Amino acid sequence: MTELQISPQFMDREPKPPEEMSGLVSRAESSIVPKWSIAGRALVAVVAIMTFLASLTTGAVMLVQSAAADWQSDVAREVTIQVRPVAGRDLDADVARAAEIARASPGIDDVRPYSKQESERLLEPWLGGDLALDSLPVPRMIVVRLSSGTVSLGALRQALADQVASASLDDHRAWIDRMRAMARTTVIGGVALVVLMLVATVLSVVFATRGAMAANRPIVEVLHFVGARSGFIASQFQRHFLLLGLEGGLIGGGLAMVLFGLCGIAAGFGAGTAAADQVSVLFGSFTLGWAGYLAIGAQVVLIAVVTAVASRRTVNRTLQTVE
Repeated sequence: MTELQISPQFMDREPKPPEEMSGLVSRAESSIVPKWSIAGRALVAVVAIMTFLASLTTGAVMLVQSAAADWQSDVAREVTIQVRPVAGRDLDADVARAAEIARASPGIDDVRPYSKQESERLLEPWLGGDLALDSLPVPRMIVVRLSSGTVSLGALRQALADQVASASLDDHRAWIDRMRAMARTTVIGGVALVVLMLVATVLSVVFATRGAMAANRPIVEVLHFVGARSGFIASQFQRHFLLLGLEGGLIGGGLAMVLFGLCGIAAGFGAGTAAADQVSVLFGSFTLGWAGYLAIGAQVVLIAVVTAVASRRTVNRTLQTVE
């Protein structure tokens, strides 16, 4: 077998400094880290999927948090008086008397008694619109809007108990506590999901970087031989995976923005229907606003940076075995 002979003039030649290697690496960059390899395309797809799911989670959390804040603000400014029908008493007279007591109380901005038809309409989402409610003891509701000043709900509750025995006051404190707990749980769950997706993205980048290093290990060894430093080689991989992460993030984040925009348009077209009203109660106007879109954009940049940092750390650890 013929042995490979290396000319002494190449053996005596000193390695080139890293700054003289920039032109060589830039010309051969497509061969060092192929852009459109199968691993690169798979990584773009994974990052796009993870960014899309993370953006959906972030948008949903912001929508729920905004809706919960609106709920708390609206509920905190209103209390309700429920007047139950009692045998031997005139329900309309009890409703009128309870409304008069509420209007005479200090700190009350507006009092609106619900008619019999309006009170029955409140039960339609749960009982349906075809059910005859004439034979059922449906209570009558009075919505009391509070002013910005201090309101003595205890005095109002006591006055109702003394003069209208069938009336009761509800300040919705339990509902406010539940809304706050729900909003906190939603935010914590959303943050946990985003963190898990970032971890999955980092793991995918680590495996893709190791695969690229293994496929290009001979080239990396040659670059080391001719004088390229580890930091210079790592920067080439970092820039490559940064572009891949940014491309995948833009695809996933862009699709999420389009989806939220389409949902907002659909909610606008369906306004007035029962389903649209329920969605509006849960998610508000279903519009993220500039804050939501900026959050998704920042998330895209974050995922791209995480991709680049993870690839650089993986390359540096791999290059330690080459040196």
